[in-house]
Amino acid sequence: MGTKYYTRFLLQAVDETEVDEYSGVVELQVANQSVLDSKEIEALLANSFDLKSEQVELLNWSPLH
Repeated sequence: MGTKYYTRFLLQAVDETEVDEYSGVVELQVANQSVLDSKEIEALLANSFDLKSEQVELLNWSPLH
């Protein structure tokens, strides 16, 4: 079972003129003791949207209890 996190992040459009904000629950299949830094989280989110990690800006990331 994965660990669930509440997250808020910005996604930059490919043409770099539009930015959309998203929020919700994300579930990761990593060990509970694993601590990810913001760049790793941005890379995971970007991968989910087929974007480059530079197109994702993490605003908030906190575990759900």
